[in-house]
Amino acid sequence: MGMSLQTAIRSPAEGATERVDPITCLDERTLSQASEGGRGAPPAPGRYLEVQGAERTLLIPVKDEVIHIGRGLSADLHLDETSVSRRHAILVPRAGGARVLDDRSSNGTFVNGRRVQQADLTNGDVIVVGRVVLRYLEL
Repeated sequence: MGMSLQTAIRSPAEGATERVDPITCLDERTLSQASEGGRGAPPAPGRYLEVQGAERTLLIPVKDEVIHIGRGLSADLHLDETSVSRRHAILVPRAGGARVLDDRSSNGTFVNGRRVQQADLTNGDVIVVGRVVLRYLEL
């Protein structure tokens, strides 16, 4: 990959951005579904969105349903961060991985530092929505 996390959180629209602790942006419903990453027993095999905070890392399971990502209350992955649009992105699980689609967001959706309208995801891809950094994992 050759891309640092700092590179991943820069968007052309914003220039250099300040890092946000995405765990503080998550709602209680999402927190209750997440598991601790990097500690204790390894998570069950599957697909996850990794959310790396200042003091801990969480793994959010990606099941077979479409996941709407945004600041709006109806979002499946609700991120309470002003740089995230109410309807920001859509994560579509597929047989061979997943695809992310930008949902006409104001600040764009980025995969591995590149602004995308849609992109197929592979293990380890970095997704940036607004100032929130997520990583797609297949375990």
